Amino acid sequence: MKAVLAREYGPPDRLKVEDVDKPIPKDDEVLIRVHAAGLNALNYLLLNGTLLFRPFFGMKRPKDPRVGADVAGVVEAVGRNVTSFKPGDEVFGVARGAIAEFACAPADKIALKPTNASFVEAAAIPVAALTALQGLRDKAHLQRGQNVLINGASGGIGTYAVQIAKWMGADVTGVCSAKNVELVRSLGADNVIDYSRDDFVKSAERYDVFADIIGNRSLSDCRSVIKPKGTFLNIGVKEKRRLIPRLLGILALSPFVSQNLGLFMAKMTTADLNVLKELYESKHVASVIDRTYPLSEAPQALSYLKQGHARGKVVIAIR
Repeated sequence: MKAVLAREYGPPDRLKVEDVDKPIPKDDEVLIRVHAAGLNALNYLLLNGTLLFRPFFGMKRPKDPRVGADVAGVVEAVGRNVTSFKPGDEVFGVARGAIAEFACAPADKIALKPTNASFVEAAAIPVAALTALQGLRDKAHLQRGQNVLINGASGGIGTYAVQIAKWMGADVTGVCSAKNVELVRSLGADNVIDYSRDDFVKSAERYDVFADIIGNRSLSDCRSVIKPKGTFLNIGVKEKRRLIPRLLGILALSPFVSQNLGLFMAKMTTADLNVLKELYESKHVASVIDRTYPLSEAPQALSYLKQGHARGKVVIAIR
């Protein structure tokens, strides 16, 4: 089978499409015939060999050269302990090395695909939508009637965050570029700020929740727009040089301020994938797809995503 591999750290153009053996599922895994694989910012942060991740993924080179996580496809085979899925099931979730013709996934990190979603649309969902769901629901404890500011509302996570926040009954303000204002409004945002014209930090508005997906402002600026008992969701940073300073700032400040600045890490579960499945099937959530690429053009797809201008998600369409 063909798979995208990273034999060394570096820019996406160092990725190679190679012929490798089809993986064999472990007892608690399923083998998926991959139809589509979604891309996330974490993909290129790992490929770059960001120092924060090297102790876990390999100091000099990746321990595991396989690339990708978000997956949608058809179950080909199941491990001996798997009873919740069977060959032929259409599923979505995460699998190590998802950018390949076949990939193995833990059975507790996949779910049946939404019936009204294509494989491309389903592959866009897992990491981005689950991050938005768990961040707003579990970390921020967003309540109906509260207001939320989403910085990066037109990106992969942001498009889901806008929709999920509206489903939760919040008043949503999205921050994006001028060309994406109508997109964000169409997703349900009550207010949209074009950052090229207006600075949300200078606004008199204060928010119960600030979901920062871009990380392009100082922590002080971010805190200034949150209510005294509000929550700051640090979901991402556009530039990797800002990552460690942002994390250190949160750790240093959080014990001494009334705002909730705690760190947040999403956890992939079948239960929450099923929540997203229900939201998709009830049309409370939809995937916004910017571009699709074939498997052979995965390096170009990651290069495009790294530029930071994607509207919604970038997906590798394999079948």
